[in-house]
Amino acid sequence: MKIVDAQVIVTSPGRNFVTLKITTDEGFTGLGDATLNGRELAVVSYLRDHVVPLLIGLDPHRIEDTWQTLYRGAYWRRGPVTMAAIAAVDVALWDIKAKVCGQPLYQLLGGASRERVRTYGHANGRDIPELLDSVRARLAEGYKSVRVQTGIPGLETVYGVHSGTAIAETVDGQRIDARVRPVVEDWDTGAYLRHLPKVLEAVRHEFGPDLPLLHDAHHRLTPQQAARLGKTIEPYDLFWLEDCTPAEDQQGLRLVRQHTTVPLAIGEVFNTVFDYQTLIDERLIDYVRSAVTHFGGVTPMHKLLTYAAGRQIKSAIHGPEDISPVGMAAAIHLDLAIHNFGIQEYSGHTALTNEVFRHSYVFDDGYLHPGSAPGLGVELDEELAAAHPYQQAYLPMNRLHDGTLHDW
Repeated sequence: MKIVDAQVIVTSPGRNFVTLKITTDEGFTGLGDATLNGRELAVVSYLRDHVVPLLIGLDPHRIEDTWQTLYRGAYWRRGPVTMAAIAAVDVALWDIKAKVCGQPLYQLLGGASRERVRTYGHANGRDIPELLDSVRARLAEGYKSVRVQTGIPGLETVYGVHSGTAIAETVDGQRIDARVRPVVEDWDTGAYLRHLPKVLEAVRHEFGPDLPLLHDAHHRLTPQQAARLGKTIEPYDLFWLEDCTPAEDQQGLRLVRQHTTVPLAIGEVFNTVFDYQTLIDERLIDYVRSAVTHFGGVTPMHKLLTYAAGRQIKSAIHGPEDISPVGMAAAIHLDLAIHNFGIQEYSGHTALTNEVFRHSYVFDDGYLHPGSAPGLGVELDEELAAAHPYQQAYLPMNRLHDGTLHDW
């Protein structure tokens, strides 16, 4: 069997997605997600101009060798653009291999280790009463675990409260389109550190001690600030505190770990195992958060989770709306198969996105299952995808009151 075609398909059924479709001479096709939110076209060029020409004529069954060729053979390694492109190839090849075998992908990864995949949903509000209503809505949808984010007094726009796809802001009385320039949010660390304990106290008072609560600090704290926050919120028994500090400084997590027992989840911006080495070896985190799409695919993600399992660290694969249903399906297959599964982020997709990417995975009563279709269980409606072309859009940025650019 040989690869005879590889197409890069860009569509925007509400937001941009980049998909690689690989076709073999025996008629098997495989899909891979290459979406890099806000920098989609960089991956498109990497794939079309540099990777696709290398794929034609290769044996699609040689997944490990192809992965190593794309990673080591380019000399320039790592980085989100490179790893998203490699991920698309890797996932598409796994999709093909599982289809050839006539099995859902998880069966090729060792079979199911559980009956279903636990998820968490997102609740948010501009203030505490609105947040409580949002939590109720997530519970009504069946979620058993909820991430909580809220506005902060004195700040206009804050991460996790309005959508990451917000299309406009007002600057000096003028509406700024996020398709032209990023929306700018504002930030005050002191106000956040004072406000969050009140938020968690209110949620616990309303919903009791048994509801698993998660919170995302989204890289905005120094290690010292993160350590302070962890100590402050210990009474509220969080399932985890996510991305409490930019973890590229892996040694900075030592300070956080020394001062709080709150479980820590890290890694949605990580691209390779080298980003995790100190964190895993020294048990400085409890959950690894990378996305299959941004980590080079199923092959390296499975290796990472096996490595983490040796330190009793669990999975928490990144699953926002900007991971397409192709990337989401790959995550769910891994979730079902690995032993050290923790929880799966799941925001769902728009109805139109689900029409473009028809998938066999299902969400029911707070749990996911990948279904029994061979391969990933995702089919792309190329005609519908073409009817929704790429639209330039940016993720927000973040500035302090004095105008200094801060981590978003």
